[in-house]
Amino acid sequence: MCTVAISNSPVFSPSSRVSSSIFCKSSPESLTLTHSPSASSSSPKSSFKFRLQKPLPPASGLIRASNEDGPTSSSSSSSTSPTFLKRKRPTRLAIPVAPLSFSADQSTPCVATAEDRWKEVEVEGDGYSVYCKRGKREAMEDRFKALVDFNGENTQAFFGVFDGHGGSKAAEFAAENLGNNIQNEVEKSGEVEIVEAIKQGYLNTDAEFLKQEQRGGACCVTAIITSGNLVVSNAGDCRAVVSRGGAAEALTSDHRPSRPDEKLRIESLGGYVDCRRGVCRVLGSLAVSRGIGDRSLKQWITAEPETKVFKIIPEFEFLIMASDGLWDKVSNQEAVDIARPFCASMDKMEAVVACKKLVDLSVSRGSVDDTSVMIVHLGRFCR
Repeated sequence: MCTVAISNSPVFSPSSRVSSSIFCKSSPESLTLTHSPSASSSSPKSSFKFRLQKPLPPASGLIRASNEDGPTSSSSSSSTSPTFLKRKRPTRLAIPVAPLSFSADQSTPCVATAEDRWKEVEVEGDGYSVYCKRGKREAMEDRFKALVDFNGENTQAFFGVFDGHGGSKAAEFAAENLGNNIQNEVEKSGEVEIVEAIKQGYLNTDAEFLKQEQRGGACCVTAIITSGNLVVSNAGDCRAVVSRGGAAEALTSDHRPSRPDEKLRIESLGGYVDCRRGVCRVLGSLAVSRGIGDRSLKQWITAEPETKVFKIIPEFEFLIMASDGLWDKVSNQEAVDIARPFCASMDKMEAVVACKKLVDLSVSRGSVDDTSVMIVHLGRFCR
């Protein structure tokens, strides 16, 4: 700031002869304008002189009035200097920068969330192996279920793979309840009516989930081994493929809106199928036409499964059940060819290696979806 003090002049109007250069600096100083009249005060050619006062010395701490420093002259004691408090720059904080990674130090307790537990799952069971890997989503939406002693029989089993969409709630609910609901229906009607029992088990699970008022849905593929039969059901695009002497045979058919019979069913119910960028969707929203949940589209998305019954023959080596994270990138025969060398024996470690290789192949081909692969040794349940 510049301060101008004018002596004996109510109005500052310097003449054109005044030539001076004034610089205002950030340091505290003042500019005084002094009028020096000529010999003839009436002369219009009065001159002005500019005098820059010396800047104040830099403040160092607290500067007190001069009369506190000791005896001074009367002229200096009549005026005191103002008191200044220097604004010192605050001490720089040394903030350590931590690396963007998680520590494996076991001395620090860590509580794993559900998403952490499902980031990568590997299970080696009695007659089956599972490997699940989360894709690019923040949370894993795939789930699975295996009940080896299904209905209290050592040679009976229930297996399921569930692919959630719009969250994992529907997949979790189906994994926990579908097997029990089917078992309850089988006990009511007997194995002779097992196809109808499975259908009712799916529909009951769907109705129970809708009561939860949760969002999202889930595609399902299940396999029941009982009395030497393999009963496979699906609702959605999860798939079951069997190795029949090394040849891949799909036991399920994906439920997509692009299927002619599915499109006709949706349109007969007043809906429509919209295809954009090569993907057909129900009402332009969902890329599957059957599944559990999907409350907002329930009029067109049915939970009724398609079920097939197969007699387990010696040529049936193993069953691959997987979510579409695998089947969108790996063909049926490729999956069997990769898994078969690892499934020739009953070694569970070999089978889980096959599951991993299938998931890795899908990822290497650009899959960003959650992927779950289950391999079931059919010979284990045909003793």
